[in-house]
Amino acid sequence: MNGDIAIRTNNLTRRFGALTAVDHINLTVPRAHIYGFLGPNGSGKSTTIRMLCGLLKPSDGDAEVLGYHVPREAEALKLKIGYMTQAFSLYEDLSVVENLDFMAEIYSLSRKQRKSRIAHQIEVFGLGNVVRQRTGTMSGGQKQRLALAAATIHEPELLFLDEPTGGVDPQSRRDFWDFLFDLANRGTTILVSTHYMDEAERCHALAILQRGAIVANGAPKELEAAIDAHVVELENADLHQMRLQLLKTPHVLNITQLGMRLRVLVERSVSAPDEYLRDALQRGGETLKLQIARPNLEDVFAVATQKSERRSPS
Repeated sequence: MNGDIAIRTNNLTRRFGALTAVDHINLTVPRAHIYGFLGPNGSGKSTTIRMLCGLLKPSDGDAEVLGYHVPREAEALKLKIGYMTQAFSLYEDLSVVENLDFMAEIYSLSRKQRKSRIAHQIEVFGLGNVVRQRTGTMSGGQKQRLALAAATIHEPELLFLDEPTGGVDPQSRRDFWDFLFDLANRGTTILVSTHYMDEAERCHALAILQRGAIVANGAPKELEAAIDAHVVELENADLHQMRLQLLKTPHVLNITQLGMRLRVLVERSVSAPDEYLRDALQRGGETLKLQIARPNLEDVFAVATQKSERRSPS
């Protein structure tokens, strides 16, 4: 494997009986990057992460992770990675320092290393004021910081995060991402799954998953620039009726209401989408504000997943 590549998969697939949870995924993740998995529940994000960690054997295909073949060399890989699950998985009846000490011992750190690393993690993740507190009595944001401190106590080269910010407040989410960028700046590669668009936009690159398959991948700005649709925003007092009318209009892919505006995705084949929508609404004499808008990642997600649904057999 190229030394600049942390993860490379080859038709990675996982089936559970008749269900294909992950369908021939091919991806490349550079080192020291934050790479995102964006997709709804059931899209295959967690299953893919478990295979890359060596916790789940593929039904077909394989992967190289930090130069180790998965699943053949999964045991050797485990000492090089950290894994933070969606659900809080530390011991709630132990204190912060006891949980960190336990995780340091799991990763075979010496007594001297454990003491140094625990002190470092407590300082970096701002846990000094709760160091003796039982974990079960901590807030969601504090638990999240502790979980990340535990997952990185052995200084892994690669960190897997499976929807790590669910159930925490917006400020805690922002603080958490500051920690992630600090880790990436120090050379840690991070693969994070999420269903939050604002988090996906923070990633250096990402893959959009739908029904176990990658339906789009690249840097967020590249995906937005390459979207196969026009974005039109319109304003009117009667948005409800206009939305109902546009839902029946050919070439309209998606409609989202944002306050007093409708954000409409129109197929790229339509040459003048604003005029097309005006004609479709048959309100030429009425004051109707329409303007072409810049696409965002939510638009990319809507177009990519909708096209995937159209291609899928019923």
